[in-house]
Amino acid sequence: MKTNSLFKTIALIAIISLASCSKDSSSSTADSKLTSADAIANSKMDQASNDVSDVVEEQEGKTYLDASAGKTVDTANSLVTSCAHITRVPDFGTAPTVGLTVTKTIDFSFNNPSGCTLANGSTLKGKIIISFVYDPNATSHTINYSFDNFYHNGNHIEGNRSITRSIGTSSLLTAPHPIHAMTVDMTVTFENGGVYHRVGTRTRECVANFGNNNVNDNVYKLYQSITTTRPNGAQHVYSVVVATPLTIDMACQYRVISGILTVTGPLHSAVIDYGSGTCDNNATIAIDGGTPTAFTFGN
Repeated sequence: MKTNSLFKTIALIAIISLASCSKDSSSSTADSKLTSADAIANSKMDQASNDVSDVVEEQEGKTYLDASAGKTVDTANSLVTSCAHITRVPDFGTAPTVGLTVTKTIDFSFNNPSGCTLANGSTLKGKIIISFVYDPNATSHTINYSFDNFYHNGNHIEGNRSITRSIGTSSLLTAPHPIHAMTVDMTVTFENGGVYHRVGTRTRECVANFGNNNVNDNVYKLYQSITTTRPNGAQHVYSVVVATPLTIDMACQYRVISGILTVTGPLHSAVIDYGSGTCDNNATIAIDGGTPTAFTFGN
């Protein structure tokens, strides 16, 4: 199962369940019902958001790693590989100085008009531009980024976003650990012309196995409040509270091992419970406060 399939599965099951349980009470409510097309759109937006965040965070972090190793040129990495063309201001022949704003442009179409394919199978075209203040000793790093004619798997992505990386403590882990707080303001135009807009916040805390340069065994806890506006103007909120965060174990085949996701729409809601920490693909869903029904996700 691909890393990003976690959020694809969550969105797909939640939305299809809401749609299948909806009943029209008037002509206006039919317009607010989610459809299978909305399910697919939301899963694709989740995947795009996760892929972009991974690239952005890696490229900012690589600047510090290269500098600490005495390198002033970019080196290959596991996400964008050699197919992306990366430029930097100041350029790679000049080591950044503390307090200087660094701008990096990741051009996925420079070497191939068809774009770059990541290890997880996603294809990225166009450019992502990131900027941040270089300070290896700072306790918090904010990365701003934007898009230039950028496409993710053929869908046009627009908007401005930011990620703040810090080492801190929280109610989820009292020992210092990486905390990544993200703002989301993204408009996606799909190949069929449908336009979706997402806005909100998402926080991801790495609570185990961090600092070993191996993301494949990291354990994250994630909470969020994301509002998605559909082409017809209807809105749905995807929320995860800090008291019951989604726990993502990168060493688990199914990734998500616990936590609760709530989907709220104009007429109906759904609560998805992923259990208490076992690496399996079992979960339950309750519609409009009803009895939870068991289902399996992933493969």
